[in-house]
Amino acid sequence: MKKITLRSGDQMPALGLGTWKADESTYPAIREAIKIGYRHFDCALRYENEKEVGRAIRDAIKEGQVDRQSIWLTSKLWNNAHLSHDVRPGLEESLMNLGMDYLDLYLMHWPVALKPDVIFPDKGSDFLSLEQAPLIDTWRALEECIDAGLCRNIGVSNFSIKKLKDLRNRARIAPTCNQIELHPFLQQKELVEYCLGERIAVTAYSPLGSKDRPARLHQDDEPILLQHPEIRSIAGIHDCTAAQVLIAWALQRGTSVIPKSANPNRLRENYQAQNITLSEDDMRRIGNLDRHYRYIHGAFWTIDGSPYTLTTLWDEPIS
Repeated sequence: MKKITLRSGDQMPALGLGTWKADESTYPAIREAIKIGYRHFDCALRYENEKEVGRAIRDAIKEGQVDRQSIWLTSKLWNNAHLSHDVRPGLEESLMNLGMDYLDLYLMHWPVALKPDVIFPDKGSDFLSLEQAPLIDTWRALEECIDAGLCRNIGVSNFSIKKLKDLRNRARIAPTCNQIELHPFLQQKELVEYCLGERIAVTAYSPLGSKDRPARLHQDDEPILLQHPEIRSIAGIHDCTAAQVLIAWALQRGTSVIPKSANPNRLRENYQAQNITLSEDDMRRIGNLDRHYRYIHGAFWTIDGSPYTLTTLWDEPIS
């Protein structure tokens, strides 16, 4: 399996299994994924399934299928734990749920802060502004979690170049990874190039278009990535699935990628995408599909009274 060497020297498997939206299928999916060969599992406290993820991994370890050192576990700090004194408890809750002593990578889930008693906001007063909960203060508390041995690497998710530069200029430990939405409709070339140039690994989430995301995140007449004629044409050339093309494309860009599936056949197909090499013409054709289209648009953070707007969230003009 291809691995990405982080600035710490740790090696993260480039292909992982995403666990967002996994429910009662989480335990069997993780067990099957380990049998297939997956070793990178992307989790988060807010996915509400870390207990099942941890139980599946621990059972696989007990049965001698794998050891903890060969597993890469990522989790994420939720938005209501951005105040300095809440960061370590947030990480410790994930460790408790997973039944693990440490995480390989811990990410700040969003550059958005909520009040400690809020899980999801329904009014403007549920938020904390970045003046009330500065990202650098949250980050310094994450640095202390490395010092305490609770995680080996720390990073961010959904961060722009502007926010990354600000963090890097003030941090003691530079971010080692930025997890962002990436697929042919949202290629974010400038952001990817900046991260890789600064030795910040990039992990692509929603690489298949996240068709199964919650209904509230869907938009009218949104494009369906897996059905795009170019993607299907390239899949035909390689005698593979559209999903395999998308995964191979992400890997050939030098990014990590975490497609989610609970179906054993699709888990196997996705894993086998590592063996597909796209041609220069394939990559050019896919490169032409960019339309800067976000499936995870972020508008849920910009309700009336929120201190956040789409412009300040993504640090780019919103048309």
